[in-house]
Amino acid sequence: MRYLFAVIDTQTNSGTHEETVAIDEFNDKIGASGQRLMAAGLVAPRDAKVFDNRDDAALTSDGPINQTHEYMSGFWIIDAATDALAHELAAEASKACNRRIEVRRFL
Repeated sequence: MRYLFAVIDTQTNSGTHEETVAIDEFNDKIGASGQRLMAAGLVAPRDAKVFDNRDDAALTSDGPINQTHEYMSGFWIIDAATDALAHELAAEASKACNRRIEVRRFL
């Protein structure tokens, strides 16, 4: 099964050197096991664009849909055989990056 691990933060690209080393080690571990499908950081929400073309509205706006203090600053997409394994990996990811991780299974 595939899972999204959303890294929750209040800023973008805020990792310390120690966190970056721990994240690299976690990435190497899940990469070697074939569990890491993708991982990336994201630009800050202020740099987002929202497109709404429902009913041919052709609307575009700058910034995020939701204004919040915390947001998804990065993510992993992983493959795990069970929810329990995904949750175990999420706990490791949270420790490595020193951030909260929201886990969501793909449909």
